Amino acid sequence: MGNVYHVNKKVGLALLVAAAAALATIIALSVAYNNEKSKNRGAGAASASSASTPLLTSVTPKHPWDHYRLPSALLPLSYSVMLWPRLEPDEDGLYVFTGHSLVIFTCMEETDLVIIHSNKLNLTTLSGHHAKLQGLDRVSPPAIERSWLVEKTQFLVLQLKSRLLVGASYTLYTEFRGELADDLQGFYRSEYTEDGVKKTIIATSQMQATHARKTFPCFDEPAMKAVFNVTIIHDQAFTALSNSRKGGHSNKDLDGRRVTETFFVPTKKMSSYLLAFIVTDFGYIQSNKYDFTLRIWARRNAIQANQGAYALEVTGKILRFYEQYFRVKYPLSKSDQIALPDFHAGAMENWGLITYRETALLYDPVSSSVGNKERVVTVIAHELAHMWFGNLVTLKWWNDLWLNEGFASYVEYLGADFAEPTWNIKDLIILYDVHHVFAVDALASSHPLSCAEEEVNNPAQISEMFGSISYRKGAAVLRMLSDFLTEAKCVTSNFQSYLNTFAFKNAVVANLWDHLQQAAENTAGLYIPRTVHDIMDRWTLQMGFPVVTVDTQTGRVSQKHFLLDPESVVERPSKFNYVWFVPIKWMKSGVQQPQYWLLQETGTSTQMKVSGEAWVLANLHISGYYRVNYDPTNWERLISLLGSNHMAIPVINRAQIIDDAFNLARAKMINITLALRTTKYLSRERDFIPWESALRNLDYFTLMLDRTEVYEALQAYLKKQIQPLFEHFRTITANWTKIPERHTDQYNQINAIMTACSVGEESCRELTRSWFRKWMENPASNPIHPNLKSSVYCSAIANGGVEEWNFAWSMFRNATLASEASRLRGALACTRQPWLLNKYLKFSLDPTKIRRQDSTSTIQSVAANVVGMPLAWNFIRENWDHIFQQFGKESFVLSRLVSRVTSRFSTEFELQELKRFHQEKSHTGFGSATLAMEQALEKTAANIKWVKENRAQVLRWLQEETA
Repeated sequence: MGNVYHVNKKVGLALLVAAAAALATIIALSVAYNNEKSKNRGAGAASASSASTPLLTSVTPKHPWDHYRLPSALLPLSYSVMLWPRLEPDEDGLYVFTGHSLVIFTCMEETDLVIIHSNKLNLTTLSGHHAKLQGLDRVSPPAIERSWLVEKTQFLVLQLKSRLLVGASYTLYTEFRGELADDLQGFYRSEYTEDGVKKTIIATSQMQATHARKTFPCFDEPAMKAVFNVTIIHDQAFTALSNSRKGGHSNKDLDGRRVTETFFVPTKKMSSYLLAFIVTDFGYIQSNKYDFTLRIWARRNAIQANQGAYALEVTGKILRFYEQYFRVKYPLSKSDQIALPDFHAGAMENWGLITYRETALLYDPVSSSVGNKERVVTVIAHELAHMWFGNLVTLKWWNDLWLNEGFASYVEYLGADFAEPTWNIKDLIILYDVHHVFAVDALASSHPLSCAEEEVNNPAQISEMFGSISYRKGAAVLRMLSDFLTEAKCVTSNFQSYLNTFAFKNAVVANLWDHLQQAAENTAGLYIPRTVHDIMDRWTLQMGFPVVTVDTQTGRVSQKHFLLDPESVVERPSKFNYVWFVPIKWMKSGVQQPQYWLLQETGTSTQMKVSGEAWVLANLHISGYYRVNYDPTNWERLISLLGSNHMAIPVINRAQIIDDAFNLARAKMINITLALRTTKYLSRERDFIPWESALRNLDYFTLMLDRTEVYEALQAYLKKQIQPLFEHFRTITANWTKIPERHTDQYNQINAIMTACSVGEESCRELTRSWFRKWMENPASNPIHPNLKSSVYCSAIANGGVEEWNFAWSMFRNATLASEASRLRGALACTRQPWLLNKYLKFSLDPTKIRRQDSTSTIQSVAANVVGMPLAWNFIRENWDHIFQQFGKESFVLSRLVSRVTSRFSTEFELQELKRFHQEKSHTGFGSATLAMEQALEKTAANIKWVKENRAQVLRWLQEETA
């Protein structure tokens, strides 16, 4: 599944514009909390049980159905599933679907129970029970004594009068009715407006991780692979899609209406979470270049506007690249990709029918930005990687989710680089993944990549795994592995063996290590000091990462577990005692040296002992997943080199020096002023990656200090540093009339404008005001380049009033391009008018104004605004029960909502309010946001200490630098 938090890599920095000149407004805001508990306004789902059926609302662990995991007694072989979604409401105003399913399973162990997943389905009574059991090959089935539904563990249970025969196969038939809700989970409905007409246009699905059971009774665990035979009944004007190609159709009369029955050829053997069912009136474009069918589906207007052409072009390239990279042909006969108006995740890798948010698949060459284009190619590359890693070979259980998502998150850069070789996109993994996940993995409440199976049981715990650790740390660790194994020689040669061995089966991480070890042993000239198992277990089975300290005065090299708050207590034990096998690539005075392995807490390298003007730079190209500290003398040499000849240091290592220094300072390992000094050279820096690293780290200063007297000095320093970059881009773009040629230069132009406007550079603000005013005067002709729209919109709205806000709202409501709507939606949160922000927050929970998929991210955007933060926090507390009900305890969006809304918390008052909220909402619960709440408490406590310890020192340094 694609990362929903990958939607807009610049949105956080853009919202800094809204912080400028806002202190007076903040003082006027009341942060008093209304303790009245809000009522749950969400409509509860209908019970799946009938009045005559025993429903267990309280369970004990002594029965098999009280556990969340399926027993191992039954193994599914195939399903025949018929679904009929109604795209018009019934007499009660509900959208529903009906269907029936027949699953063939084999009895592997003696049992008198049939336990199968079923959630929020009304099951028809068959012969007095919920299901009908029959035997195959003349096997007589046991009679069903009773059947019931277990709400908590989401099971349909059949108690049999005698035992099933081991080795025999049986069929289980069920009929059901479910709600085709708009909850974005399971089988759901999506609506959109086109040409001024609102349509209920689509029945679609999202099964990952535990929602197939909401569509039909099934063995809903990834290891329970089976073949699926799908039939869909639909209106004749619509098209049905599923994982496999169509096998045929027929028209018939059912319930007094003429419908089409479309059936599909049997799927490959696959997991239930990869199923997809869609009924739509969309159009498509197709490529005939390949030996499989390749189509892009979207709203007809989007297809006619050629917004799917770029996706079609790069999909073919990336699939061919992966066939070469994995040395295994694409396993299916078709690849359908579809852009959905309503979709929580960024994308979902359903085998043969990949679903996307519109912003992740559609690209308009006139109206879309460079960031939109990059997002399309990287998300497509991510999902296509899953066709092999995840779909062909699947994780055994969700505790190893990172094996799916981390791998796809790493390989997406390789696929995107092949499709767009001039972008140099592989370096951006440092910003988008490595540096990002460092912040999470440096907390005492982090968790390992591979958790124990017993830690991941219920749906909420499964949902928690879909976070930065699985995606981003997984990518970073696999990148490190590929580097020390030499990808071209060793890693790719392993994939063919691994994929062929486990094709259409399930695997655990150890299986991958086995195949990599074989490849390593067969690669001439490759040296690794321990087995792949021994090395990688330390990176995957214990949380966190080390900081490696190089003392260039003695040659001593040491490591320790890096924690942002060194006083925090790590309660999770590690059998490795938080010691890693660390591969260290390094250079001495600009010359790369042989790789050094640190295998214990301390080691010695005589080569790293230097004197005079010589300097050492460790973790060259940031190939390893660790931070680096140095002795004070070497730090001084590196800072001096940045000031005199920064190009002598590789570009991504310049970003590393900044990021390591700021985080080492937060961990009290170096002085905060040393970290600040790494940014002094930026007035001469023109590359994007170091600038982005610096701005992100200084953004933490903004979050912690923009409500204090330090903010004025911080703004003055940023203005001093950004002005040369702003003037540089004004010059090379001929006074903003052209766009830079290089991919990353286009990003840095955005940084220049965004930051200059946010710190009060008047020429920047006048520029954005004039562009926005021209657009307001002629809404049909937008003069703002797509790359700059987010920055310009945010700046103009932040420095404007109700007229600018209302204009942007109107343009948002009428936007036909999803990426344009997304930019405007983010910019609307930039206003400094509290009443507008409060109105916008109310809109966020009104699906007629803000789509459900965008609801929580809209609240996050308001919280990113210094004026909006207390408003968003109060809004969350007042509406938590409703939000929790609407978005589900199993939804990954809740954890991100909690994390983002609390990111500015840095006072004792805010910590106490957070604790009170945590306590008062314990009856409702936090579901998949449980860990996020713990981390918010930990980060807030650390922020309080950081402000107390550094506020005065930072103010003095900034004042000296801007005097």
